[in-house]
Amino acid sequence: MTHEKPESAAPELDRADVPAFEAAYRAAQQSEAEGGIPIGAALARDGVVIASGHNERVQNCDPIAHGEMSALRAAGRQKSYRDTTLYTTLAPCAMCAGTIIQFKIPRVVVGEARTFDGELDLLRSRGVDVVVVDDQRCVDMMRSFQADSPGLWAEDIAEEFPVLPCTGLSA
Repeated sequence: MTHEKPESAAPELDRADVPAFEAAYRAAQQSEAEGGIPIGAALARDGVVIASGHNERVQNCDPIAHGEMSALRAAGRQKSYRDTTLYTTLAPCAMCAGTIIQFKIPRVVVGEARTFDGELDLLRSRGVDVVVVDDQRCVDMMRSFQADSPGLWAEDIAEEFPVLPCTGLSA
């Protein structure tokens, strides 16, 4: 039995994108295993992963340690980011989108934007090539997290939330 994708289906990853996207997904799993928010990211150049990272807000009690920020921090200083692709399991928020724009990262591959639509329109308006692959694993991971930890999720996206104690590894 064959299943044809409907015309509106999300694009499949190019073969060259798979290793970096999988690095981002594994990073999200790592964050979840550490009791953090399951969002991962990876930065690649010419299909080679430079660095990966995951949301470390809970683990490090750091309000700006989103997955994309963590991956960029792990990549360190680069001569240029204009020849890189950022892979992320979830649509970037305004802070992360601003960083992508600031460093002129030309392409972002997003695992999913169903559970959080992020700032994809902002990225596109600034000329960033945004590819949403709608990976079901990413959707399922975030839906589960959002259902199980609504307070942490609200805190992560700067919604009104109860003050949660900082119990991260660095606290």
